[in-house]
Amino acid sequence: MLEKQYDIVIIGSGAGGGTVAQELAPMVAQGVRILVVEQGPKLEDHEFTGRERDMAESLYEDGGGVLTADGTMTLAFGRVYGGSTVVYTGTSLVAPDRVIREWCVPGLEHADVERRSQKFMAQNDVHFLPRVLINENNRLFVSGCSRVGAKAEQFPLNLKGCKGSSLCNLGCPNAAKMGTHRVQLPNAEGLGVEVVTRATALRLEERVVVLRVSDKLPGSKGLQSSWTPGDYRVSAKLIVSCGGSIGTSALLKRSPVTARIPRVGERFTCHPAHILVAEHDQPITNDVGHPKSYYLDRSENEGYVLETCMYFPFITAKNLTGFGAEHSTLMRAFPRLQMILVLACDKAVPGNFITVDTQGKAVVHYTFTPAVIRSLVSATRMSARIFFAAGARRVHAPSADPPLIEREQAYRIDDLIVERHFRPGRISVSAAHLMGGCAMGMEGTAVTDSRGRVYGVPWLRVADSSLFPDSVEINPYLTVMALADRAAEGIRADWGELGR
Repeated sequence: MLEKQYDIVIIGSGAGGGTVAQELAPMVAQGVRILVVEQGPKLEDHEFTGRERDMAESLYEDGGGVLTADGTMTLAFGRVYGGSTVVYTGTSLVAPDRVIREWCVPGLEHADVERRSQKFMAQNDVHFLPRVLINENNRLFVSGCSRVGAKAEQFPLNLKGCKGSSLCNLGCPNAAKMGTHRVQLPNAEGLGVEVVTRATALRLEERVVVLRVSDKLPGSKGLQSSWTPGDYRVSAKLIVSCGGSIGTSALLKRSPVTARIPRVGERFTCHPAHILVAEHDQPITNDVGHPKSYYLDRSENEGYVLETCMYFPFITAKNLTGFGAEHSTLMRAFPRLQMILVLACDKAVPGNFITVDTQGKAVVHYTFTPAVIRSLVSATRMSARIFFAAGARRVHAPSADPPLIEREQAYRIDDLIVERHFRPGRISVSAAHLMGGCAMGMEGTAVTDSRGRVYGVPWLRVADSSLFPDSVEINPYLTVMALADRAAEGIRADWGELGR
């Protein structure tokens, strides 16, 4: 096993790791050696082809199809230089004041989260897209919301030079999305931070990360790692885990030195979601323009959020209930499909948690609570009303039986879409907002404090979405950056002691 030594090792390069790397980078000029390790590859710009099959395999863990323990939900998260900031749509919202207050984390105030979020909004060029990039799917959503008495809000997006390819979830082929791979990581590397890709953190030892660097497989995308393939033992004065909710929780669980830390893996939430489609009489320009420009927020009172979306043929096909002729008929109508993504704002419950199997691989246990099912069904009803108000001929509602609702049946939405028809395993549910596992809070009841300091392990910090004590009810990326900024600030303040 090869030996290396650094002062600070950051595990992960997404919203958390990229932010910490940038904020600590000025310390390099003071002689501090900083390393970022990323499990996935770094892709060159020309490798972002926008083709569904090869991009999914190149950018996502298990191609975006990680399953929960009982197989009822798929989990999608990035495994690439830049993490999940490479594959999400760029929606940039500040965590609600209500949510931060409900977290009740000592030392964490909403005003501070908001200030830091706005810092990264400016840094990542967050703004509202012009009308020319608002496609027909989004316009129909706005129109339908208005007609049912709801107000759609426009998403601020972290895009620069968007050309409306609609391929955000496959990594922007036009280099327009300002994720950490475009902003924070290059800034950090420019100041001397070292980034090594294709490097998997196997386990932690006392002030040590044990890594395995993999070779590039023939025909695969991405650059070769800058390190020779093999196993490494990298010692450090401080380790910052930013591998995401699942990655960080699993790493701590499978490492003997941290495996006994109480409450690791608990308080997992993920905003369970599924795609709804409705067929119109005329083609809809859903594959041109930005796919996710508007949303309807019903999180506080009804526990759900609706978002415009555009998903590709394979993803759409797997989200449609049924087989055979009916399924084929709806897929042939793909150019005429309006789409809405429904997300439930789930809450942390004891039965939902992250653990590891005998091989050390992450296992996510998730049960759909009655509250989550109620939220998803309510969201489906509202979506059906929006679809029909926008002029749809028929609506596909997975929690209805049969799932196709014709225009003439629109008045029966409440009777047709009911909770007893929501059967986990029958309905295709996915999640990409993975949160919790190393929650912030008071010592004895949580894993870390509000700065990501792990209780009882002075050389270990956490700076990713695993810090969330509960669902944030919006896309988590800006909140992750704000919390990572706080963690980096704490590291700078503590470095005098840590450095010794």
